[in-house]
Amino acid sequence: MTPAENTPPANFQPASLVLATIGLSLGTFMQVLDISIANVSLPTIAGNLAASRDQSTWVITSFTVCQAITLPMTGFLSRWFGEVRTFVWAVLLFSLFSLACGLATSLPMLVTFRALQGAVCGPMYPITQSLMVSIYPRDKRAMALAIISMITVVAPIVGPVAGGWITDSYSWRWIFFINVPIGLLAASLAFGQMGGRLEKLIKDRIDWVGVATLVLGVGALQILLDQGNDLDWFDSPTIRILAAVAAVSLTVFVIWELTDDKPIVNLRLFRHRNFAAGTFALVLAFGLFFSVSLLLPLWLQNTLGYTALWSGLAVAPIGFIPILLTFWVGKYAGRFDLRILTAISFAVMSFVCFRFGSFNTDVDFIHIALTEFIMGLGVALFFMPILTILLSDLEGLEIAEGSGSATFLRTLGASFAVSITTYLWTRGAAASHAHLVEFITLANPEVRQGIEQAGGSLQHYGAGMNEAITQQAMQVSFNNIFDGLGFAFLALIAVVWLARPPFVKGGAPH
Repeated sequence: MTPAENTPPANFQPASLVLATIGLSLGTFMQVLDISIANVSLPTIAGNLAASRDQSTWVITSFTVCQAITLPMTGFLSRWFGEVRTFVWAVLLFSLFSLACGLATSLPMLVTFRALQGAVCGPMYPITQSLMVSIYPRDKRAMALAIISMITVVAPIVGPVAGGWITDSYSWRWIFFINVPIGLLAASLAFGQMGGRLEKLIKDRIDWVGVATLVLGVGALQILLDQGNDLDWFDSPTIRILAAVAAVSLTVFVIWELTDDKPIVNLRLFRHRNFAAGTFALVLAFGLFFSVSLLLPLWLQNTLGYTALWSGLAVAPIGFIPILLTFWVGKYAGRFDLRILTAISFAVMSFVCFRFGSFNTDVDFIHIALTEFIMGLGVALFFMPILTILLSDLEGLEIAEGSGSATFLRTLGASFAVSITTYLWTRGAAASHAHLVEFITLANPEVRQGIEQAGGSLQHYGAGMNEAITQQAMQVSFNNIFDGLGFAFLALIAVVWLARPPFVKGGAPH
């Protein structure tokens, strides 16, 4: 090792805090954006590469599986290579594989490069959190976490809008090409400002048992969650095999990591009360929030008939308040009990869910956009306080490890949310459809009148009624799910009170 590698981390300050922040933020924004920007382009990608719609979903699945596998390895990679080097190389490789995705000539080629994209970007977000906390003065750390929180909210909103516009106006390949200049700029700024940061490198032995069980367990679980709906869950032998592999592998993984002296994932961090409580609240709340973010565009497009672009515009107002309040939350949140701010956040999100649950198919764009605008207040008061709470009793490299583990669990929580809410919406719509059809009988005077208005054609009337009933059934199921989400957010208010102040050290002072 060089002397620099033997030197413990110092209170390093970059030459320009602004440029360092821009570099870290751009890298993270690019990575978070890429998760959602490809979603709206899948039909076009499938058509251009001669693939079916179901086959094209592997463009998303391959990315999320590999990202989920490398996320909990953040602490290990940081110890081996250093946080700055890991971040810079991750950004550069992400840009390279983005270029390869844009040049792909077949679906297998695109899926392969998307998998490599996901693998290298896993550590980027947690390392960004750790570096931001380390370069900001202790009394400004809340501001650093608020900036990261804003990126987490804004990027998924920009993704569908940008993806739809780029695909319609240019080519789907440009949703990957645009990452190249952004990545080069982010890596240059990060290395230029923080390349001289002294870091202690610890060449631990590689925990191969941990790596193998993590890859098998998380890979099988992620594929199970992504493909469960399409394969009809446990009626499929494939899903049953994946469930068995995930259960055995993850059980062995947890036992091994808790007993090994050099684990690849430090599960012992959960001995810290605030980390355990904060991570628990983060995973559950983000799963609920992700359910809202998932269902709204589907509802807007499939039930109300919005285009991909207009559905993106309808949900975009959620980002306005977080952008406006970032400075205030970062500067003044430490003066309040962060548990109170988080409780207010959950209350606002609960109100928004109940409001969406009261809508019908005649709701207009303004009411939807206004409700999303209100949701922004809940988001603005959620991410920064909860991140501060869960990092508050961690120190040094524990921050990167804890952030990686929390982000990993948050990702799994979001995957569960995707599968569960999609399943509930589909099954709920089918049940509502069957119930509504019971009222369509010739004994019903309104039905007889409708048949007469349709020129006496029962077939013509039935086709029109089935379309209307399907729309109403989807709306009823949507309303029921959002009512359930509203109650769940209210119940989560109690969870955050498991944490105990003071919220200092890795987080912001309180």
